[in-house]
Amino acid sequence: MAQSDGDGVHYETQPLPTPLAWYLHQLPLGLQKVSTGFVFLAELAAPLLFLAPRRWRHLGGWITVGFQVSILLTGNYTFFNFLTIALAMFLFIEPTEPRREVASEPRPLGSGGARVVTLALAGFVGVVSGLLFLELFSVAVPGGNEVLRMAGPLRIVNSYGLFAVMTTTRPEIVVEGSNDGVTWAAYEFRYKAGGVMRAPPVAAPHQPRLDWQMWFAALGTYRQNRWFVNFMIRLLQGEPSVLRLLESNPFKAAPPKYVRAELYLYHFTRWGDRAWWRREDRGIYFPPASLQ
Repeated sequence: MAQSDGDGVHYETQPLPTPLAWYLHQLPLGLQKVSTGFVFLAELAAPLLFLAPRRWRHLGGWITVGFQVSILLTGNYTFFNFLTIALAMFLFIEPTEPRREVASEPRPLGSGGARVVTLALAGFVGVVSGLLFLELFSVAVPGGNEVLRMAGPLRIVNSYGLFAVMTTTRPEIVVEGSNDGVTWAAYEFRYKAGGVMRAPPVAAPHQPRLDWQMWFAALGTYRQNRWFVNFMIRLLQGEPSVLRLLESNPFKAAPPKYVRAELYLYHFTRWGDRAWWRREDRGIYFPPASLQ
């Protein structure tokens, strides 16, 4: 969990926080550091316990389940957390009957060819894993990119791709429409941050793809997100299937003549504030446009 101005920014900058995220964002720095330590424990140490004896394996399972529940309560990550919890349940399954010893002849350890293949595969996985690990820290190894391109289609080893780099600010796109190019009204999305008085929603396990993609689009430009241009065109056309994805449409009688999008930096408010969010204007994200 990154730190900014004495607060953990993860709760504030994640794609779709829940109301509980606002409250945990208010915790003092000391407790934020403790929660960061728990993250390292759950992600780095607990998985090693999965291969340990029963008591330690159960401990690793409970740490993992607790970690996933904490994520589930503070952020909307579709069914990702439910799947992880379901997999962790296998750590608590024990044989229902005692294992019986069956006398048998000693089995050979395998032919020399099988050992060579096993060692070669283990070496290959180790090399690719090492290259991916170094790539996370921007460490270039001669020939490493070629090896990764060759190994990619095999889908044997994968890099950690789920928010490997944490964002420390929260840019948000506010989409607006107008009939005269002077007075603008904002479209409200169902789940992403918009009106500052709206509480963060609980959406999981539902995946609101449009709201999710709006978070990613705000990290770049509309030229890098061609789908966003098509989205704005559909608003100008008043496409019903697109408008149904939104919480509110300020142009119910007829589509607007113009649309635009502004960029804001959003921040959680503090104790005592009536709003959930405060925001700072960062200018135009998508310039005013019309079908003509």
